[in-house]
Amino acid sequence: MIEKTTSLQPRERDPRADAGAKAATLIEALPWIQKFAGETIVIKYGGNAMVDDELRRAFAEDVVFLRHVGVNPVVVHGGGPQINAMLETVGVESEFRAGYRVTTPEAMDVVRMVLTGQVGRELIGLINSHGPYAVGLSGEDAALLRARRKTAHLGGEEIDLGLVGEVTGVNPAAVEDLLAAKRIPVISTVAPEFDDAGQPTGEVLNVNADLAAAAVASALGAAKLVMLTDVEGLYADWPDRSSLISSLSASDLRAMLPELQSGMIPKMTAALTAVDGGVPRAHIVDGRAPHSMLLEIVTTEGVGTQVVPDEEVTP
Repeated sequence: MIEKTTSLQPRERDPRADAGAKAATLIEALPWIQKFAGETIVIKYGGNAMVDDELRRAFAEDVVFLRHVGVNPVVVHGGGPQINAMLETVGVESEFRAGYRVTTPEAMDVVRMVLTGQVGRELIGLINSHGPYAVGLSGEDAALLRARRKTAHLGGEEIDLGLVGEVTGVNPAAVEDLLAAKRIPVISTVAPEFDDAGQPTGEVLNVNADLAAAAVASALGAAKLVMLTDVEGLYADWPDRSSLISSLSASDLRAMLPELQSGMIPKMTAALTAVDGGVPRAHIVDGRAPHSMLLEIVTTEGVGTQVVPDEEVTP
């Protein structure tokens, strides 16, 4: 009698199936690549994608991929976690009032150093490990950004936030020159202060990176604004994860804004500002998953939440 034997060895994967899946993904991406070839896409880089090594490398790969398929990526970044760490290291206290960091001159020196000298340089290095593409800018360079001081209100009183600003103007010429040279601009969000008469005061302000990215996207006539964050997107009924919104109109978002969680307000305000400023699409994308930004741009399903003009409420 011959005993039956069973093999516990796993079946080998069919390499043709893997190749077929990869080919199908490329074919799905083709119409999107054709649609956005020659267009500018502004990407706000932040959240976990900025502090996790694997995600940082994946983001750099995505940006270089876009560049090679004919898209003009422009990266705008903040650096909250890195700023917090450096302020603690140098012994400068960080105070938050009404949800904003009160930025003293000492804190501003750290903000400026971290954004332009650390976060921006690290990202530029990751991108340039694939070739000589990325060039760093700050809002100070070539009068790229203009800003005025921002105040907040708490308990009915106006609060002085120090050297905190909001973008009032964008001069995109330097960015356009870099795009014409096939470079990838990487912009850190500090900006010179201008007074009500339009004259520079000599001060430099810390500006919100989401809102700065929206202003840059509008000034460049970008086809998309994509903002990386640490959630899947916008929820209609947080924390019910099944209420994730894939697409909504500017008017619907405007109505929702007062009820949103405080952490989402700057991002959704930036999305609304971009769409109101003529950008056809603004996206909130979960930056905790590798290549999520690329999936949003070059696949049919996409990920996250997109905001579209009122006359166009479907993807």
